[in-house]
Amino acid sequence: MNDHPRDLDLAALRRRLAEFAAARDWQPYHTPKNLAAALSVEASELLQIFQWLTPEQSARVMTDPDTAHRVRDEVADVLAYLLQFCEVLGVDPLAALEAKIERNESRFPVREAGEPEG
Repeated sequence: MNDHPRDLDLAALRRRLAEFAAARDWQPYHTPKNLAAALSVEASELLQIFQWLTPEQSARVMTDPDTAHRVRDEVADVLAYLLQFCEVLGVDPLAALEAKIERNESRFPVREAGEPEG
């Protein structure tokens, strides 16, 4: 579901994040190790929202405006740190995802109904 009225460009967002960090002289702190740690922390903060929810409650989490806001903020933080991590290491995240999907399609082929595994 697209909550944003305009198409967003991943490259533009990456540039904006880089400019934001550069304007604050944060580049010395944006090492691969630090960014990976920050990414893990933000992913944990996203998980914390769901920690004690039942599967049914977790499926309805976006119906509460306050919780939905927290989820969107944590998703944004995770994505921001992932994009900054990719920028520092020169990883194209969309190319990496496409390659991973292709490998998974080979590793996990679709089985016909009733076909035994393995």
